[in-house]
Amino acid sequence: MTSRSSRRRTPRLKAVGATHPQPHAVTDTLFADSAFFDPNDLVQVKYEMLRSVQAGTHRVVQAAQAFGLSRPAFYVAQAAFAREGLPGLLPHKRGPKGPHKLTDEVLAVLAAAVEELGYVPAGDELARLLAERCGIVAHPRTIVRCLRAYQRRPEKKLP
Repeated sequence: MTSRSSRRRTPRLKAVGATHPQPHAVTDTLFADSAFFDPNDLVQVKYEMLRSVQAGTHRVVQAAQAFGLSRPAFYVAQAAFAREGLPGLLPHKRGPKGPHKLTDEVLAVLAAAVEELGYVPAGDELARLLAERCGIVAHPRTIVRCLRAYQRRPEKKLP
């Protein structure tokens, strides 16, 4: 049975990517008919899984199974919790954290080219300049977006 507070929390959890992928797999008694413990709340589930092993009520394999997660997920959560505390159990953005081709150095070369021209050219022309001066191929829209972000930095203003 899902509590009313759990139903209210679920959209917020989904918005930040903190919903348990398999809440129905959580079989621990804490989460059965509880208004406080929510099997949809992945951070809460991970914390209680770690706590159950720390308290000695479960072994790692039993805890992972009772909380609907894998044994490797237990160890990842344990390491993150040891390193960062409770914030370590929060979901993290997956994938690259920034552009890997369009570094600050590359954008500085493009910014210098734009200064020479006296205007900001269209994406296709920026892509051509990038290929000529740096030997890097990137999508024109990506170049424009990164250059604009670079320009918005107070210390990097362009004409």
